[in-house]
Amino acid sequence: MSLFRALFVSIRVWLILLGFVVAFVVAYALPLLLPVLEIAFWVFLLLVVIDAVLLFRQSQVGSQPVFFARRALPERLSNGDDNPITLYLESRYPFNASVEIIDEIPFQFQRRDVLFQSEVKPNEVRTLRYDLRPTRRGEYSFGAINVYVMTPMRLLKRRFQFEQGRLVPVYPSYLQMRQYELLAASNRLTELGIKKIRRIGHSMEFEQVRPYTQGDDLRTINWKATARRSDPNQSNLVVNAYTDERSQAVYCLIDKGRVMRSPFEGLTLLDYAINASLVLSNIALIKQDRAGLITFSDKIGQVVPAERRPGHMLKILEVLYRQKTRYLETDFEALYATIRTQVRQRGLLLLFTNFETISGMRRQLPYLRRLAKDHLLLVVFFDNTELRSLLDTPAHTTEDVYLKTIAEKFSYEKRQIVKELQQYGIQSILTAPKDLTANTVNKYLELKARGMI
Repeated sequence: MSLFRALFVSIRVWLILLGFVVAFVVAYALPLLLPVLEIAFWVFLLLVVIDAVLLFRQSQVGSQPVFFARRALPERLSNGDDNPITLYLESRYPFNASVEIIDEIPFQFQRRDVLFQSEVKPNEVRTLRYDLRPTRRGEYSFGAINVYVMTPMRLLKRRFQFEQGRLVPVYPSYLQMRQYELLAASNRLTELGIKKIRRIGHSMEFEQVRPYTQGDDLRTINWKATARRSDPNQSNLVVNAYTDERSQAVYCLIDKGRVMRSPFEGLTLLDYAINASLVLSNIALIKQDRAGLITFSDKIGQVVPAERRPGHMLKILEVLYRQKTRYLETDFEALYATIRTQVRQRGLLLLFTNFETISGMRRQLPYLRRLAKDHLLLVVFFDNTELRSLLDTPAHTTEDVYLKTIAEKFSYEKRQIVKELQQYGIQSILTAPKDLTANTVNKYLELKARGMI
């Protein structure tokens, strides 16, 4: 039974049989063709038998299987990123094996096109690579690797199955986090759209004195240290070097309410906020600040105190992995009460939420003003890119004019929200979802460079 389950007939066989049927019908009108067709048919059957023998005569060569395949997966997939998947094929058939590979990927991807065709020479290891971009966190189940092997005649197929039922978790975008981390360590964040912020003044945390170089602020010259230098061959000017304030508390406040359920390019606003929080927390730790996390909706979710201990980043990653959207109205009063009791030291609060209308923002404004009184509050909300594309499209009909007018009204309200928050001294970012991480890191570095935290 296992032999018949592994045996498949190629399309070439069915086409040849169809050709024989047509030829035999024609042979009734031309009887001289009948003996030739009979010989050809028996030759064809002989070739099919030979093809079957070549495919199924052995299952192993020595102690090794006659054909082997495996899938190389990361221990976890990165949400919203292209994750590389590698297939390794190894053949010990004595001929060049033509193979078709169908990889059973998780149903969440809704793809049925993961089909590859290749040729594997004897004792050769062939590598195939493709990418998967998950858009939801959670566990993904990979099925079997189905490999259909054919001889050079391509009449029959022998199916091999490998690696059935492997679970792989999908975590927040740790690939993006590592990318920002490497570029931050090498001071190359501008490659990802991070702007260089000109320092206005300096913090009061003294680091060292060093020789003056062109472009240094003249106000930082240390005249006493300069007077003590007596070597005439060296520049006499010495300046004080200051460093950024360190060990500041940076909290990411993530709204999990229904306003964060909207999808853009496959990811929900909550997932965009989670990915940005992961990157920002890591950048804050690199800048010697303390990173914390609070999730909330109709009730308070996870609270991770701001720390800078070894393994703290892994703790934040695990907490973000488990977050899910809730469908109730967000309770900002509970958020304020939690911060009032658990965040005693002044710090930077990055609130990831979404306001569609100015009236919706005004309902929460009293709590935002209270938070801004005790902390530096940065409200991050999202521009509707679908409306933006509608506004950029020319109107050709009366219906288009009405739609553009409504879209302009919503876009105007978003801009008004920014202005009204500024009136109360609340920092804000209105950003497209895909630009969220870069804009948030930009704002954090700007606030830090200006000594506001």
